[in-house]
Amino acid sequence: MHVVTLLKADMFDVEIDGKPASIAQALPDWNPHDRFGLVIDEALGGIGATHLLQIAITSFYDVKPSRRTELMVYPEIYAFHIGKGYGAHAPYDFWPARREVITSLDHREVLDAINDRGITRLAVPDRAPREVVHRPKEVDAALDRIASAFVYSPSGRVADPDLVISGNDRRTEYNPNSALRPRYSDSRPASVSTAAKPVKELDSSYQDWLRKREHDLTAEERAFVERRRQELRQDGLVTETYRRVGGREALMRLASAGLDRDTAAAG
Repeated sequence: MHVVTLLKADMFDVEIDGKPASIAQALPDWNPHDRFGLVIDEALGGIGATHLLQIAITSFYDVKPSRRTELMVYPEIYAFHIGKGYGAHAPYDFWPARREVITSLDHREVLDAINDRGITRLAVPDRAPREVVHRPKEVDAALDRIASAFVYSPSGRVADPDLVISGNDRRTEYNPNSALRPRYSDSRPASVSTAAKPVKELDSSYQDWLRKREHDLTAEERAFVERRRQELRQDGLVTETYRRVGGREALMRLASAGLDRDTAAAG
């Protein structure tokens, strides 16, 4: 639960269509029942959506301040790994482990998982749109519920963006650094040493989950992602770009997640 004390809304600068904007404009009409879903289909790919995820987390706590002070709840965020695990994203507080869902490559199962968890804000990787047939009524159920959808790149930058989110505080890079270099320690991390409530880093099941997901990617893949993130940093801060899309387009791009380009095109 370190994000309760780590992240604040004023740590982020937002632009929409080239003009200064607010988190509320990026995530309009956020309410206490919103749930954020992040679809992942390459090694530590969710790192490319770090700031979008983090403003969703701040919105989760800010819309109901008692979540920061009285309750012991993790943010309602869910990661959907397509086809296999792509490395633990639990350091962002996708916790307990049920918040990281590993599905098959079957696009129907992916949408089922998203619907089962009542996702209202959805981020999908920038993949080619693909027409597919889902199970009856599943698309309608998703479109009825999803209030915002975004396309992101695992690199952190998409082509033709209309949403820009920048960190203005170096603590906004704590979570991606923790995902890149998991802490396999039973000691309390310095960043949460003053937390008044139990934190996941002291939970043996959290350490077990990190170790279980360690072999999802190779040392070379991890090094590549770390190098790519470092190349975005200026004075320790990162700017990421996104495209806002309609729910239907998000589901069409979701249908290509996890597939190679030739397979997606053929499908």
